[in-house]
Amino acid sequence: MTEKRAAQRHRVFKGGTITYENRGISCTVRNMSEGGAAIDLDAPVTLPQSFTLSIARDNFVRNCRAVWRSERRIGIAFVQ
Repeated sequence: MTEKRAAQRHRVFKGGTITYENRGISCTVRNMSEGGAAIDLDAPVTLPQSFTLSIARDNFVRNCRAVWRSERRIGIAFVQ
């Protein structure tokens, strides 16, 4: 299988928060690269087209959009 990502992803296990419309949803960041990440949610959630991912312990905040989705895992791209 050919790798199509522009940047290599690194496995991580970090708690994060997705925020949109004054709502906050806890998530687990499973892997990250310069351009995106894969996150796990506790339950299936419908997300808007754009949202913010924050990882408090790393002082990390990025605007995002969903690229792909399985039942509880979402692949996201960081938006500039």
